Amino acid sequence: MAGDGPGGAGSGDAGEPSLEGQDGVGVRDELQRLWTPHRMAYIQGENKPSGDEADGCPFCRITGADDEDALILARGAVVYAVLNLYPYNPGHLMVVPYRHVADYTELTADETRELAEFTQRAMTVIRTVSAAHGFNIGMNQGVIAGAGIAAHLHQHVVPRWGGDSNFMPVVGQTKVLPQLLRQTRQLLADAW
Repeated sequence: MAGDGPGGAGSGDAGEPSLEGQDGVGVRDELQRLWTPHRMAYIQGENKPSGDEADGCPFCRITGADDEDALILARGAVVYAVLNLYPYNPGHLMVVPYRHVADYTELTADETRELAEFTQRAMTVIRTVSAAHGFNIGMNQGVIAGAGIAAHLHQHVVPRWGGDSNFMPVVGQTKVLPQLLRQTRQLLADAW
């Protein structure tokens, strides 16, 4: 689980993991470590726009990139679906309007319609690919409501499975994802 090397699990004599010490980490215990350094970018707010303008907005910027590199699953006329870089669960995606708009009430009728259609399609695709038991769907409107990028509206589609909330996020403040984002993107894009 934690990998070989300092602080990780090595191979024991009978093929069982063995503990390896690491200087400076405190009292030796029987716990393995699962390192998730990619989460530091999110915690420290790297690549997060500082203002409300479209210049520097990651949701505006990625639309000009290659779909695979940008983790875009599908493009519509006025919205697109993209994987979340910091997912709560495998397959966590967002439906985003191309237009740089902050508030749901500012969407046009076409944007509202396609946002809803893409949300339905995302649920169907995720159920097909990974048999999700349920979903959390929603958007955080404004910084005070928890929006990480408040200036550009985005709707989260988070697949859920029985038992997906376990001790890791609660105790370890770590989410274990069994698949690389590019692999998840390919599965979902192919099914879209």
